[in-house]
Amino acid sequence: MTLPFVIPEKPLSGCRLALVTTGGVHLPEDERFDIDDPAGDCSYREIPANAESLTWTHAYYRSKNTADLDAVFPLWTLRRLVEEGEIGELNRRHFSFMGAIHDHGPLVGETAPEVAGKLAEDGVDAVLLTPS
Repeated sequence: MTLPFVIPEKPLSGCRLALVTTGGVHLPEDERFDIDDPAGDCSYREIPANAESLTWTHAYYRSKNTADLDAVFPLWTLRRLVEEGEIGELNRRHFSFMGAIHDHGPLVGETAPEVAGKLAEDGVDAVLLTPS
């Protein structure tokens, strides 16, 4: 049985944190998410912790001239919090999914467990999920 809330074993200042979003964020050179798939795109994109340039497939955000990618995928904010000692360290990689997935089967059965396994392999203590 999984619990909806687990009390952390150590303070955030001692944790390795990863970021996971459903905002369709990816590196500019990555293949865009398939927004034309009526079932939804259950794939994910891996984002290195040292990424400097990001974009997103999510049409809602792309259409906003004033859109702030850090509000959906707060990588730069988290870097600052590491520098300030609020977070122990960032994981070497983060993950992005696309929102609006209508057929959750492949996500639940394949890609989400794959990403969870990668996070466990990396020794991640906490994940910040930014749903979109």
